[in-house]
Amino acid sequence: MRAKQLLVTLMALAFGRRRSRDPEQKAREEESPQGRIVPAGEPDRGAELLVVGLLALATLFAAGFIVVYGEMGPTKTLNTLLGVCIAGALACIAAALAVIARRLIVTEEIEEEYPEESPEEQREIVQLVHDSGSRFTRRKLLVGAAATAGSALGLAGLTPVLSLGPLWDTVPLEATPWYRGRRLVDPGGHPMLASDIEEETFYTAFPQGADPENIGSSLVVIRLAPSALKLPHGRETWAPYGILAFSRICTHAGCAIELYRKPRFQPVEPKPALVCPCHYSTFDPATGATVVYGPAGRPLPQLPVMIDPDGHLAAAGDFSGRVGPAWWGVRAKPS
Repeated sequence: MRAKQLLVTLMALAFGRRRSRDPEQKAREEESPQGRIVPAGEPDRGAELLVVGLLALATLFAAGFIVVYGEMGPTKTLNTLLGVCIAGALACIAAALAVIARRLIVTEEIEEEYPEESPEEQREIVQLVHDSGSRFTRRKLLVGAAATAGSALGLAGLTPVLSLGPLWDTVPLEATPWYRGRRLVDPGGHPMLASDIEEETFYTAFPQGADPENIGSSLVVIRLAPSALKLPHGRETWAPYGILAFSRICTHAGCAIELYRKPRFQPVEPKPALVCPCHYSTFDPATGATVVYGPAGRPLPQLPVMIDPDGHLAAAGDFSGRVGPAWWGVRAKPS
C-alpha cells in the first residue's frame, strides 16, 4: 500500500493544483479524533534546490544527446558519447525522484490494506496528499524543471527519427576518402604492394592518411585469376592482375564483410565469395560483388584500383556506388 500511496501523492503533487483549505475544512480536521494522517514536515529548501539542479543537469544531458547526434559522424566515439548523454539524463532524473521520495514527501506506513472505497476513505486520501506535500515551498519551480527535463528527454528520444528523412544532413554518408592516386595501406598503415596480394587470401585495406573510422574507408582486397573476372561493362581496367577492392560495409544492414569463402565443395560452393557473417549475405567478387545469397539488396560498391610506379596499390577513382546499407539511398535520385 505504501507504494500505491506514494504514486498517488507524486501524481497529485506534479499535476494537481494545491488549494488552500478553507477555515471550515481546517476546523473539521482539527476536530477529527485522528488529526493529521501523517506528521507535519519541515520545509527542506536544500533538497528542493538539489532536485532542481538534478533536473537541470538531466536537461543538459538530453540536449547534449541531440547536439552530439547532429554534429558528429557515425563513429565509436559518437556511440559512446550518445550512451553517456542518455544514461546521464536518466540517472539524474532517477536521483531527483529519489531525493523527492526520501526528503520531500512525508510518508506513513499502514500495516493493513485499505477497505473498500467509501467517502470517508476518499477524504483521507485527499488529506494524505495535502499532508504529504507540506515540505514543498517551490512547487512551480520544481514542476517547471520537471517539465523541461521531460521535454528535453522526449526530444532526445525522437532525434534519431530524423535520420530516416531529409530533414537531417545526410551528405557525410555519401562522402568517401578515396580519390585517384591515394594508396591502399594495411591495418598497420603500411602501403600494400600488388606483388604481395595472393589468391585465396582475404586482405583489409584503408586509405593512406585518412581516418580509418570513416564509413567509406574500410576495404576488402582479394585476387582472382583475370580469366575468371566478369565485371560489369566499363570496369575492365578496375582490377589489374585480377586484384579487386570492394567496400567492407555490407549493403544489407551495414555490418562488416569478414569472411572469404574459398570453394571446397563444388555443388554448393562453386566459386569464391565474400560473406557477411551477421546475416549471411553472399557476394560474387568475379561479377562485381553481385548478391548471390542472403538479404542484401545490391552489390558491394567496387573501388577501381591501379598500380603506381613503385608497385603499390592505389585507388583509380571513387566507389562504383554509395557505401552502406541500401536503405540509406532510398531518397536519392537515380543517376
